[in-house]
Amino acid sequence: MASGLFKCVECNEDATELYRDYSHGILKLTRCSSCKKPVDKYIEYDPVIILIDATLCKIQAFRHILFNTEINIHGKLCVFCLLCEAYLRWSLQQGSQPSNDPADIIRYTKEWEFYCMFALAALELAVFCTGVLVILWSVKLFSGASFEFTPLLKALLLSGYGKVLLIPAVIWEHDFSPLCFGLIRLFVLTSNSQAIRVILNSSRRLSLLAVCGGLLLEMWVAQALKTLQVCSQDYLSML
Repeated sequence: MASGLFKCVECNEDATELYRDYSHGILKLTRCSSCKKPVDKYIEYDPVIILIDATLCKIQAFRHILFNTEINIHGKLCVFCLLCEAYLRWSLQQGSQPSNDPADIIRYTKEWEFYCMFALAALELAVFCTGVLVILWSVKLFSGASFEFTPLLKALLLSGYGKVLLIPAVIWEHDFSPLCFGLIRLFVLTSNSQAIRVILNSSRRLSLLAVCGGLLLEMWVAQALKTLQVCSQDYLSML
């Protein structure tokens, strides 16, 4: 990564390097000129520790991942998370539709329903991200500031990694599954809010406002699609 693109994980100050490489593989962490702490302590940490801190939504771990690493898996991670969410919706729909045919689950109609669920999940994610970006753009425009959309969108996609937990929740289904799904959703939204704070170096109030606005827009679109689906089914039944 080019110099000048690093951030101190403690105070968010710019840094030109994370460490110095001396002879014989000896590394010395660079100290921040502002807070006098190591610019990025996670350089010496095991990836598992970094993942745990990110799961705990520690802002230092988010700064390390978003600013001081070259992670470009946001696209693949987004597709995988959408597959997890689509599988959840598809499995819940199949569970609510009784069938006496043992081979029913492998029919093409069921496969087509899964693709529809994937498209619906992708649409809702696009609406959520659009709502978040529009709110943040409006606030920044009103305050006279500016920001880049690409890093923020990348942060939103990366912070949605919590949707992977939907698969174990579906596999080990129990009476508390709806509660688990709600907690996973809350965790993902909390991660989204933390990612916004890190990228924009903004207040928690602004990040929560953006996330809540995007969530409300997503819920409105989802409800509109459900209403449209019900109306279309009623119309077809009348023919």
